[in-house]
Amino acid sequence: MKPVRDPCVEAERFAVIFDAISEAIFLHDDSGRIVEINEAAARMYGLEEVDLASIDIGQLSVGVPPYTQADAIALVAAARAGQPQDFEWHARRRSGELFWVRVRLRAMCVGERTYLLAVVDDIGERKRFQEAVDANMRDLVALNTKLENAHVQLLQSEKMASIGQLAAGVAHEINNPVGYVYSNLGSLENYLRDFLAMLDAYEKAEPAMEADVRAAVQALRRELDIDYLRQDVATLLAETREGVNRVRKIVQDLKDFSHAGSGEEWRWADIHAGLESTLNIVANELKYKTTVVREYGELPQIYCLPSQLNQVFMNLLVNAAHAIETRGVVTVRTGSGGKEVWVEVEDTGCGIPPDHLKRIFDPFFTTKPVGKGTGLGLAVSYSIVEKHRGRIEVRSEVGKGTAFRVWLPVEAPAGTGDPA
Repeated sequence: MKPVRDPCVEAERFAVIFDAISEAIFLHDDSGRIVEINEAAARMYGLEEVDLASIDIGQLSVGVPPYTQADAIALVAAARAGQPQDFEWHARRRSGELFWVRVRLRAMCVGERTYLLAVVDDIGERKRFQEAVDANMRDLVALNTKLENAHVQLLQSEKMASIGQLAAGVAHEINNPVGYVYSNLGSLENYLRDFLAMLDAYEKAEPAMEADVRAAVQALRRELDIDYLRQDVATLLAETREGVNRVRKIVQDLKDFSHAGSGEEWRWADIHAGLESTLNIVANELKYKTTVVREYGELPQIYCLPSQLNQVFMNLLVNAAHAIETRGVVTVRTGSGGKEVWVEVEDTGCGIPPDHLKRIFDPFFTTKPVGKGTGLGLAVSYSIVEKHRGRIEVRSEVGKGTAFRVWLPVEAPAGTGDPA
């Protein structure tokens, strides 16, 4: 025979156990209305002296999606359908204070009635710890990005120093023989004038020659085509001088580009001169499949690191050339606005997909085939422009082309010294 249990004793025992549990417990009827809570729930939500009949789920929530009364009702409905729920919730105390809880919600039967049991834990401390961890992780990621950028800049600085040394050596080795050719070309032109003067004198003396001598001279003149030689030799000398001048210009542009023979210092510089120097350097990349259009505005000189800006221009121009598959146009524009100047390089190439636009300045990001690009060009360009306290704007449309606009202050950025 089973012992007879006193219902009053059982109810008292249940109440003691119910209130002794440290987690907050809510008992809902099948409509979602709160019918009973334990002391932990009353303390957690500030409901010690509140009529439960006047409280609905929405009053205990932050009220912002996905933590609204409608969201809570949907979770209750799922639990009532036999699907236990376990979720985090942004809750509200009776005082209005917001806090985070974990809720475990399930249906239970008592006699013939179905209730919903919600066990709630305050996870505010865990949330704060997680937020601190997330903040530290963000700081670490930012620091790592700065370190990567610093590493890229260091590599680029070493590269530029090597280019400077190479350019100085190349300039020295080429300038000497080019100087000889240029000087000898002048002497050759003087000698040619003397020979032509002598030829003119012989031609004037031709009528006074004996008939057989005159006939022999005229035959030789026809054989050698002296009239053609007189014209062609002048053309050959002019073309040779033009070629030598182009070689001298390329060497000078290479020296200007890399700032060979001097330290990299802030100074006043002509942006257009830097662009022309860089265009000459990358001419081989551009000439076979692009037409370069210049649309220059009036620009003041700016206080800058000229060779580093030339590096930016070179990267943009080379990228523009690589974006064009067969034949296209690269337009170089300049202008000014307020205390800034801008340089824009626009191409009629393939364009940049929207999902790539956010990453084009990331170090080592490239869409070029393996071996064709390092992914450093735009990252380094961004760092250089940022050093000048400038900015780079990009607009692009797939299939139509891309434009990069570099904005630079006219005056010296803070920390670069007195521009005077």
